[in-house]
Amino acid sequence: MQLLYNSESFAVVHFDIAREDAPVTATPHGGYEIVDKLAKREIYLQGALADSFQRGVQALVDAESDAEVLDEFISGWTVMAQQPLALH
Repeated sequence: MQLLYNSESFAVVHFDIAREDAPVTATPHGGYEIVDKLAKREIYLQGALADSFQRGVQALVDAESDAEVLDEFISGWTVMAQQPLALH
């Protein structure tokens, strides 16, 4: 688990879950948890959605986008968030 992004509005955590029985060349399993702090909701992306999210973020990073642009991009993903945020 690695915190990738943290702003006043969002937090993005990457989960990289390696399977013990998988060959070394296998694609790692895992995904991204996106927390919308203002709406108090979260979403977990995996598979093709996680890949698409990662490509979008990488393009913004490569373009040296600022935090406002990153927050706007992330907000497009949190529209699908249905899981209420629960603090333990």
